[in-house]
Amino acid sequence: MTLRECYEMMCGDYEGVTGRLVSESLVRKFALKFLNDPSFGQLQAAIESGDGAEAFRASHTLKGICLNLGFTALFDASSDLTEKLRGNNTLDDESKSLFARVHEEYDRTIQAIEKLDPQ
Repeated sequence: MTLRECYEMMCGDYEGVTGRLVSESLVRKFALKFLNDPSFGQLQAAIESGDGAEAFRASHTLKGICLNLGFTALFDASSDLTEKLRGNNTLDDESKSLFARVHEEYDRTIQAIEKLDPQ
């Protein structure tokens, strides 16, 4: 799968990220590094343990990474969760529902990156 196809699969902003990072090889490098980023795992652990403050920090970090990498669908989902958690240390059903959407978009993003053609 090409990088453009990868971004299409994950509903990302290929044009925006290649415009910011200038070269496709640099975009590919950072997209592949995302596979090892701990933010989602930290978010999931915080949600599971009921730690709203840590969930906020992790979702905010994930949101920022996704914005920079043009992972639009995952950015939108993590942004919604971040705003729900902002200033709120308790996790409610809406938070958990928003996390489910983040999880879905995260899985889609990871699957797309894993299908990138080797270089």
